[in-house]
Amino acid sequence: MSSLQIGLAIAGGVVLAGVVAHGAWTSRRNQPRQAEPEPVRIDPEVGEIGADSAEDATAMPLPGMEKKPMLDQLIDVIALITLDGPVSGDAALAATPTTRRVGSKPFAIEGLNEQTQVWEMPVPGQRYNALQAGVQLANRSGALNEIEYSEFVVKTQAFADAVNGTPEFPEMLDEVARARELDQFASGHDAQLSVTLRARNSAWSPGYVHQCAARLGFVAGVIPGRMVLPASVAGQPPILGLYFDPQAALAEDPAQSAIREVTMSLDVAQVDRGEQPFARMREAALLLSETMDGQVTDDNGQVLSAEAMDLIASELEKLYDTLDSRELSAGSPEARRLFS
Repeated sequence: MSSLQIGLAIAGGVVLAGVVAHGAWTSRRNQPRQAEPEPVRIDPEVGEIGADSAEDATAMPLPGMEKKPMLDQLIDVIALITLDGPVSGDAALAATPTTRRVGSKPFAIEGLNEQTQVWEMPVPGQRYNALQAGVQLANRSGALNEIEYSEFVVKTQAFADAVNGTPEFPEMLDEVARARELDQFASGHDAQLSVTLRARNSAWSPGYVHQCAARLGFVAGVIPGRMVLPASVAGQPPILGLYFDPQAALAEDPAQSAIREVTMSLDVAQVDRGEQPFARMREAALLLSETMDGQVTDDNGQVLSAEAMDLIASELEKLYDTLDSRELSAGSPEARRLFS
């Protein structure tokens, strides 16, 4: 073989090696980013605790919102039920309709506890001097209408008959008008904010998203592809939600699922103002964008500037003040019920 042939062979080998190396580099670059192995923590009391144990702990379901309804004249139609005599909680529960809704509105029964003189959901073993039934005036499904009011009357009358009581109903037209006014207010002050974090270059695997978000306090939700930032008080709704394509989380090999955007959301009326939810949303979005090499954008893909964030924060303060003035402060039981 001549020196020329040898030189060409060597040059060809170098080119081929370069092509292979570039292909491997490109393949790695296009692979979704993966979660890094978590350091093993040592607990002197129980010994070694692996990363998997920590992940299982954070994946535990969050406490649900308290289920005890508190009927309020502000957002409910309330019918007082006068009793012939005290009624046991067992009897009241047995007579309570199995369906706790009237149309699209929540329906509830409460009793005035004979001992505590506090209105509460009927409890077995307790006795009640009076009962009341209520239906919510409005929610995100709209205002209570005449048909729903009529259903409320029928359902309440049947319950009252079963406990030997006499209900007193407010005037239907007045209550329906009140429902429409409340619904109009709620519709004009219902803020649900979201920002989108978009990958600049490499996509992300579900595990990578979970790991980065968990470092900021997010925990896995019940639904695949959802994480939440828990409230500081147990039983309150989460402060923020974080979402990505659930199909990526359910894939046979999630590590190979490519996620190019995640959405962070805030349901303003559901979260107490004191939690500073928007400030935490803004901070979390910026930290994730730095860690994950992403951009914080709006729904249309436009990058959100610091000035735009400041404007949103200013408008939110006005909204909070308006809700406070209406006795529907963000995060209160009444606001959570109305804006649901």
